[in-house]
Amino acid sequence: MAYLFMLMELGVELALPFLLGLMINDGVMNQDLNNIVMWGSIMIGLAFVAFVAGIFNSFYSSHVSFAFGYDIRQRLFERIQVFSFKNLDQYPTSALVTRFTNDVRQIQNTIFMALRIMMKAPLVVAGGVAMAFIVNARLAIVFLVTVPLLILFLLFVLRLAGGMFSNVQKNVDRVNRVMQENLAGMRLIKAFMRRDHEEERFIEANNDLAVSTRRTFRFVESSMPVLLFVMNMSLIFIIWFGNIQSIAGTTSVGEVVTIINYALRVAMSISMFSFIIMAISRTKASSERMDEVLTVGIDLLDPKDADPKQTVNRGKVEFRNVSFEYPDTEKPALENISFIAEAGEKIAIIGATGSGKTSMFQLVPRLYDTTAGEILIDDKPITSYKLERLRAGIGYVPQTPLLFTGTITDNITWGKKDASMEEAIRAASDAQIHSTIADLPDGYETRVGQKGVNLSGGQKQRISIARALIRHPKILMLDDSTSALDLSTEARLLKAVQGYECTTLIITQKVSTALDADRILLIDNGRILAAGTHEELMATSNLYRKIVESQFGKEYANAE
Repeated sequence: MAYLFMLMELGVELALPFLLGLMINDGVMNQDLNNIVMWGSIMIGLAFVAFVAGIFNSFYSSHVSFAFGYDIRQRLFERIQVFSFKNLDQYPTSALVTRFTNDVRQIQNTIFMALRIMMKAPLVVAGGVAMAFIVNARLAIVFLVTVPLLILFLLFVLRLAGGMFSNVQKNVDRVNRVMQENLAGMRLIKAFMRRDHEEERFIEANNDLAVSTRRTFRFVESSMPVLLFVMNMSLIFIIWFGNIQSIAGTTSVGEVVTIINYALRVAMSISMFSFIIMAISRTKASSERMDEVLTVGIDLLDPKDADPKQTVNRGKVEFRNVSFEYPDTEKPALENISFIAEAGEKIAIIGATGSGKTSMFQLVPRLYDTTAGEILIDDKPITSYKLERLRAGIGYVPQTPLLFTGTITDNITWGKKDASMEEAIRAASDAQIHSTIADLPDGYETRVGQKGVNLSGGQKQRISIARALIRHPKILMLDDSTSALDLSTEARLLKAVQGYECTTLIITQKVSTALDADRILLIDNGRILAAGTHEELMATSNLYRKIVESQFGKEYANAE
């Protein structure tokens, strides 16, 4: 519909100079008022038709462009939801946000302008040249020289501008990244008094963006004087040659005026080409960036032969000679990890920072795939489960708790979409956060700020644990998620967890937390150094004894 109304506008625009020539020849030159009134009335009527067509064209162009923006954002979001951690590592958060905002808006605006004027401009050029030849081929011959030269010049500008605008968008990514890091770490920046350092980082990124943008726009805008110079020279030639032919009687005044009008319209349309080139170049860069996200290979997919009904029933977990290394790294994060966690067992995992504990956890729900070896759940390889079924049986509490904007109820029931209020209260009670929530002015309807900014670290951890417990998982994984809790609260929480029929894997730095575990895994540099109960490790592992000594003192270790 937008193109239909645009063609109506185009038809009127091409017809008006022709009718003006007729009015001059039949009316003005012959001093015939009737012809002047007739052709003038027709021109006014056609101008009104073009006005109405323009309004409808704008309406449909807006509808299409905004609908496209909606659709592409939806597709981008859906695509990112199936990204593996490897895919997410390829794109910083700021780069994805830029694609959702700047890039989508750029393409959306270009679509509107394409439907409104971009397609019209080249058609005016082509139609104007064609009509000029119909009116007077000798005067119009100049177009055969100037228009092809200008088109070749514009293609050259378009090719160079595309790469330059791609660089601009990368600098936008960088500015967004610096801003995002600054806002996320504002408390730390103030505590360390690093405001000047952060300002320097932002100024550098902002300057790079300003320089690349200025250079790109200058290059594109420099094409405008070239276009206007060539077209104005053509106009001067038409006037000069038309005057000669008019004096000689081989060309009428109306034809000269008509050709000049077409030349002006062609010049005006070509003058818009620099704007069109700019928009297309930026859109090309933006579309390529979005296409990367929409077409990037997803390395974690449901196996084709997966049983859609297969679920995690008991929660037995087995690692068989599992090795893993992160993408684009050479040093393995895990090497030959083997252990079995029987259904219902509680396994504590202790190790230094960077020893590979979290990496182990990320492999169980297939956030990453193993490099070598295999992981089995209920004696079946995890690659035989559909991802949705596999993860539905797992309750995962990450090392850094993340809460979403909304109420406390929203955040707890986020773990189970059809959970009742009674289930939320029970999960909160077992996570030792119910009494704290009840003391809040709005209770469970208390609004949580972005990332839980209005809650303490311990409160966020316990709400995150409640979110996992409400799922009644068969495998509960706690990644050092009780670190902010005092010993008595932690003890009550872990005792409440025993009431759930699940296998519990808990990463901890506290020996007191590991004491009640059925077995303890001691990990260092991606390898299991020792495994057994607290008593067994005290007897066989010097490293474990040192850890106990560092937390309880030599007297306790010697007493053991």
